[in-house]
Amino acid sequence: MHLLSTHKRKTPVETPPANKPPLIKQLAITIIGPDRAGLIRDLSKIVTEAAGNIQESRMIALGSEFALLMLVSGNWHAVASIREKLDLLQDGGKLTIAVRDSSPRANVTAAPYAIDVVSLDHQGIVLELSNFFAARDLEIAELNTRQYNAAHTGAQMFGIQMTVNIPADIQLSILREEFMEFCDNENLDAIMEPAAR
Repeated sequence: MHLLSTHKRKTPVETPPANKPPLIKQLAITIIGPDRAGLIRDLSKIVTEAAGNIQESRMIALGSEFALLMLVSGNWHAVASIREKLDLLQDGGKLTIAVRDSSPRANVTAAPYAIDVVSLDHQGIVLELSNFFAARDLEIAELNTRQYNAAHTGAQMFGIQMTVNIPADIQLSILREEFMEFCDNENLDAIMEPAAR
């Protein structure tokens, strides 16, 4: 005679794999303050000693001030350490430091186009250009500007380099024609071409 067992078999507990990669976090950092030697070294040291990575950075002197934008990444402990040490870097209020949590951007399917614009310097150039692209819901991914004097005439010039993301459903030939007509009307010399990826 066989007796049926009333003992219930335990469901095995699923354990995560030991080699599961740690969650990577990102920080967007902005710093502005008086320019001084060693600032980049000090910031790089903070990120490196925390076992973080510098993914992107932009640095520029703005008059007597120095401005820096940086995207860093690391695990939870690295990010916490970077935040803590950045507080110590503020140098008694001489540096203004802002730190925000960030995350990877969604994949961009639009094609990046590089646009170079040169003109005699006058007010409103950046506004005019940004209005043109905003009216067409086109994203300006990057923008750099500078003032300089023309080599031969000494006239004050204004140069703009920008990257604009153009979706595949935009008819490029029409956009290019509209942009060149806009630049002619505003007395802007411009070049529009695919950006190097």
